Amino acid sequence: MRIMNPIKVMIADDHLMLREGLKQLLEMDGDIEVIEQANDGFQCLDLLRKSDPDVLLLDINMPNLDGLSVLEKIKKEGYRSKVIILTIHNEIEYLVKAHEKFTDGYVLKDSGTNILKKAIRVVNNGDSYIEPTMVPMLREKLDRMNFESQEELLTKRELEILKLLAEGLYNKEIAFRLSISEKTVKNHVSNIFKKINVSDRTQAAVYAIRNNYVELI
Repeated sequence: MRIMNPIKVMIADDHLMLREGLKQLLEMDGDIEVIEQANDGFQCLDLLRKSDPDVLLLDINMPNLDGLSVLEKIKKEGYRSKVIILTIHNEIEYLVKAHEKFTDGYVLKDSGTNILKKAIRVVNNGDSYIEPTMVPMLREKLDRMNFESQEELLTKRELEILKLLAEGLYNKEIAFRLSISEKTVKNHVSNIFKKINVSDRTQAAVYAIRNNYVELI
């Protein structure tokens, strides 16, 4: 029995055979309907405006305008359609770029049809979907990027104070060591806590040790 309101899908990929193959596979169960196909980035945007699909399957490597550029335009211009990047690229850098441009999903072309269909249903319901095999890599990469951004935010003086905090020195002792006022130290400590997202000196010390600012003796 055919579903009354199938999910309307558009495929943007420069390989006709892949598009036609996907169309047949996706439409087998009747709950997904492929309403448009595009072979480059500009045609994708043009058809997107006209057809307003529920979900866009978007390749990264396309002529004239690549998929990530198309994704950026879609999100900036506020299109209703959800976007799933469907690509051969299993490198974390591509996933991070797509994540930064607010893709709704990321699926590899060598995945099973069941995974792609699940991704379509999930993003159509308003959630995000990332290729399961790539989720651990994405989390690790984002954690590392977050740490690096926090590290860049700390000034040279704040790094000095963080190291002394980890050594167990109090504000008065830090002020004496660095020849600055205790009030200045207090202000720096407050800023450090905010930047590295901790709430007390013990957590700050653990952060400093964990990230190799100080060494355990």
